[in-house]
Amino acid sequence: MPHRPTTEVLPPLSADVALFLDFDGTLAEIAPRPDAVSVPPGLIDTLQRLRHALDGALAVVSGRPLAQLDELLHPLRLPLAGVHGVQRRSADDQVQQLAAAALEDVRAAVQALAARLPGLLVEHKPGAVALHYRQAPESGPQAEAALRELLAERPQLALLHGKMVLEVKPAQASKGQAIRAFLREPPFLGRRPLFVGDDVTDEDGFAAVQAAGGLGVKIGPGPSAAGARLPDPAALRDWLARSAARLAPAFSAPPTAAS
Repeated sequence: MPHRPTTEVLPPLSADVALFLDFDGTLAEIAPRPDAVSVPPGLIDTLQRLRHALDGALAVVSGRPLAQLDELLHPLRLPLAGVHGVQRRSADDQVQQLAAAALEDVRAAVQALAARLPGLLVEHKPGAVALHYRQAPESGPQAEAALRELLAERPQLALLHGKMVLEVKPAQASKGQAIRAFLREPPFLGRRPLFVGDDVTDEDGFAAVQAAGGLGVKIGPGPSAAGARLPDPAALRDWLARSAARLAPAFSAPPTAAS
């Protein structure tokens, strides 16, 4: 059962960790629209240092599609899980995608719902569709009720309720499932997993790493199954930067081609 994780100053990462990180609300602050997020200064360098120090055992596990994550993290090309586990790219650059459930009628219904309720934003993803109501919070309950009714006879699909967003995805996809798949493969295999996230969509990821003897770290307020907490993305970035400086003090990032 979710509880309130302990707020604490986390010790720096150790070199035996497999590190899994959510993106929005975790590495970067949440923006009013998904396409308005900005990558904080120094984040790419910190992640590059940590990937080197952890022998590649660093992955981003997000609700965003892989293509968006690659664009945000350029020039890094990390192992990734996207769309809450619908997509996954392993450390050897192999991409796997869960078989897509039939979503055409659901996409059309979500689009029609957004047309009726001003302020809603529809985001189409590979194998999923999200309905953002950050600009119209009063429409959230009505939108959720409509989507639950829509999915009542579609057991192959599930409704995921995140921060001001409702997402329809394959029922078998989850961040926990993606993390468990990473942990069966090198360079993550045999390492102590640590997953950092900020949302209820991250709870099964926290459960997965803690069942494997690792630690979940919750960003921000709210009950959670995570064993530890940091107050905000800035605190996480500071902790990651200090860990990178400790683990890879002499690391020099390779030159990258101009984008």
